[in-house]
Amino acid sequence: MAATGAVILTACYGRLNWTNLKGAGLKTLQTSSMILFLAVASNIYGSVFARLGTATLITDTMLGLQVSPLFMMVILMVVIFILGWPLEWPAIVLIFVPIFYPVVQELGFNLVWFATLVAVNLQTAFLSPPVAMAAYYLKGVAPAWELTDIYKGMMEFMILQCIGLALLLLFPQLALWLPSLLF
Repeated sequence: MAATGAVILTACYGRLNWTNLKGAGLKTLQTSSMILFLAVASNIYGSVFARLGTATLITDTMLGLQVSPLFMMVILMVVIFILGWPLEWPAIVLIFVPIFYPVVQELGFNLVWFATLVAVNLQTAFLSPPVAMAAYYLKGVAPAWELTDIYKGMMEFMILQCIGLALLLLFPQLALWLPSLLF
């Protein structure tokens, strides 16, 4: 749908020609190739990681901690939040979420709730300093804006994201009411 909308808008602005279409196609191919390469590399990395027993060691260590299940979920969310600063979301989802999956499953948490927490958490991490990937994306779109102004504007959204994440963590039904209604 987005690609169709982009082609329609490009045609409306009178910039739809073979050169632009070919350039967009090549950029799309480049981005898709990088994401697929990341997926393959992370699967290989995860397989080696699991085969060496490291994933099992991490799972056993985390489950061996004498903390409540909710506090363990907070620990997982803090780790994912910190990983969200230097890493893009595909790396976190493809490498680290499978490592945390056995812990979440063993503690009996709902996987839809966990996935929702991860998604909101990653959105929050992309807004937060010190890296704030979203700030650099916005700076690329609006180069005239100062990075300090972008950070100031993003702080309000980050506070809202943190409140939303806390509410989701404390009240899982916020994320589960619709799936339970549908399924």
